[in-house]
Amino acid sequence: MSTNLQRLLTIMQRLRAPDGCPWDREQTAATIAPHTIEEAYEVADAVERADAQALCDELGDLLFQVVFQAQIASEQGLFDFDGVAAAICRKLIRRHPTLVLEPPATTALPSAGPTPLTASEQVAIWEDIKAAERREHAAVRRDPRPVGHLDDVPRALPALMRAHKLSKRAARVGFDFDTAGDAADKVAEELTEIRALLAANATPAPPAHPRPPAQTAPPAQPGPSAQPGPSARVIEELGDLLFAATNLARKLEVDAEAALRAANAKFERRFRGMEALAAERGTPFESLGLVAQERLWQEMKRSE
Repeated sequence: MSTNLQRLLTIMQRLRAPDGCPWDREQTAATIAPHTIEEAYEVADAVERADAQALCDELGDLLFQVVFQAQIASEQGLFDFDGVAAAICRKLIRRHPTLVLEPPATTALPSAGPTPLTASEQVAIWEDIKAAERREHAAVRRDPRPVGHLDDVPRALPALMRAHKLSKRAARVGFDFDTAGDAADKVAEELTEIRALLAANATPAPPAHPRPPAQTAPPAQPGPSAQPGPSARVIEELGDLLFAATNLARKLEVDAEAALRAANAKFERRFRGMEALAAERGTPFESLGLVAQERLWQEMKRSE
């Protein structure tokens, strides 16, 4: 074990000691988990910005989360950091059966397996082994339920990422569109359903010449204006549209999560540019009408 890694483990033990940091001492596996997710996203952000120093720092933060969870588990007699490292070593060796990942005692470096594989072939083997592991884990738990192909897709994943994994698992057993064009047709179908739903729920326009109310009608009583939220059907159909779009991204071999992050960044860049242009011209952006704002948007698009 490297000196710095041992230093990190020692620091973590000190933070959790009875006279250590009060905040660190009161944490549990559950309270730390959201921080772990946040740190993983910060790693992704540093990668997207191609900031090597930030990436080094963020990877350190993420490593600390692993060490933190391992320390909590060690205090409960469950496992320790060495157990975590041993578990991932076993998993990597098990899921790469065609490679020699650990050198024999007489060999200085690992040697390649007898049959080199393509990346797609290795992914297929990896997924097959994962499926076998799910069956083995169910047997160990003596779970009477049949092992499903969607088992162990974490519910805590971001929705787009989980949609990608769910559809990918289903595709492995044949439940998939033949082409990306078919997936695009599904997106169009879901959008058509939403349009139809909106049209059915649209408030009818008032008549051109409304008749005055009858004199016997009681005056309208003032009351709070209700702003009903979207119906359960609208939410369901919109979810179907988003799932279909994610499925299309998978068929195009596009990371939907990364694509949406890029779209967010583009929108933010253009919107900030619109605000800057309006300010340069002496007009607060919020005072502009939609037509004027759209002209600024098109101006920003042309400038890119």
